[in-house]
Amino acid sequence: MIPPKPASRPDTVSLWRYVKLFRQDILSAQPKRLYHAWMAEFRTPFFRSYMCNDPALINRVLVERPEDFPKSERIREGLSPLLGNSVFVTNGEVWRRQRRIIDPAFEGGRLRDAFPAIVDAGLAAVGRMAEGQVEIEEETSHAAADVIFRTLFSIPIEHETATKVFTEFRTYQRSQPILNLAAFLPLPRWFPRFHRPAAKRSAAIIRQLITSLTEERAGAIDAGTAPDDLATKIMTTVDPVTQKPFDTAEMVDQVAIFFLAGHETSASALAWALYLLATHPEAQTRVVAEAQTLSERPDFSEMSKLRYTRDVFREALRLYPPVPMMVRENIQPEVMRERHVAPRAQIVLSPWHLHRHTKIWPNPDGFDPSRWQTEEGRVCARDGYMPFSAGPRVCTGAGFATVEGVLLLALLLRQFRFDPVQGQIPVPVAHLTVRARDGIKLLVSRRA
Repeated sequence: MIPPKPASRPDTVSLWRYVKLFRQDILSAQPKRLYHAWMAEFRTPFFRSYMCNDPALINRVLVERPEDFPKSERIREGLSPLLGNSVFVTNGEVWRRQRRIIDPAFEGGRLRDAFPAIVDAGLAAVGRMAEGQVEIEEETSHAAADVIFRTLFSIPIEHETATKVFTEFRTYQRSQPILNLAAFLPLPRWFPRFHRPAAKRSAAIIRQLITSLTEERAGAIDAGTAPDDLATKIMTTVDPVTQKPFDTAEMVDQVAIFFLAGHETSASALAWALYLLATHPEAQTRVVAEAQTLSERPDFSEMSKLRYTRDVFREALRLYPPVPMMVRENIQPEVMRERHVAPRAQIVLSPWHLHRHTKIWPNPDGFDPSRWQTEEGRVCARDGYMPFSAGPRVCTGAGFATVEGVLLLALLLRQFRFDPVQGQIPVPVAHLTVRARDGIKLLVSRRA
């Protein structure tokens, strides 16, 4: 069975039609030719946009010369009410300072230290899972949010403030497109951005709740009673250059992106992985066999037993990368595949199209976890796989997210069987991340 993907638009549409399609869903707004093109140019009255699928161009932008291709201000417009000045949207020295403080929290043995909290969240997810027809995205969102709160603030999702953040984020997710309409217009920075009222209201509530958690943790740090979790680690880390830590406002920005990146993306990947296993029972059987070798409460060292499960999760990230597109701007003239690209163009890097590119991947739309153990698969991954970006701006929590996804898959499959619901084929759409338009419904039954 070929996993579902959205239909593509005709090659030529009007700008207004494209804007309308883009706001509804990024993926179906793109033409089919992007699955085999190395580069494509899009023109608007206000700016030029270039999608780059050529591995050499992607390497230039992300790895070789990232300073010459900063994050696009146009994408920042859509996310600023929630993310403020977080590490996800900043550039230059501001971004470098933020990474100098954040990166140590994810280095060395920190993942091993956080592993028991991930196990607790996984076992809690198993305990919550109902039998019968289940909307899986709701369950994976709950589980991923639980992981974030347990590892960041040492509180479960049932904590009053955590529950409020989770509930409000669901509202934000439904009301916020990834691209604000102002991104298509040459407006000055002082001009109002016309964010949707519901999205602005939800973002303000989320930031207020995160502020209360951050201020409470700052007090515990001062009193010497703070737990040794990610929040404490980040808030007590001093930038080695400026000798200053994050203040409360800066920490709120970073927690907002931790929740967006760590919760929303993990929930997306886990939901699609469960759908792929439900529709490929032979792969599900192999995952169950590995999961049954784990102890009742797994230890970090046991992750090495989940080799095939890890390949399933990699394949889910290939077919349904949670962040489908990344946008940079070039600050100087460039020549890309013999085209002259003027400064301030939008350079679009699309994991969605790269991961399914017909000139890179054999059977690009098929679900094949075994490809990751072949030499051909490793070559394809080198040229065409970047679910967590690449280069200096690679996602800090990439290793964390992979361990979380693989472990939760194993814990859930050890206890439950997942089957597709007849006639219920999810259609992928992209707003904040790649989700299903009407959710992912699966039949869940407890294993004997």
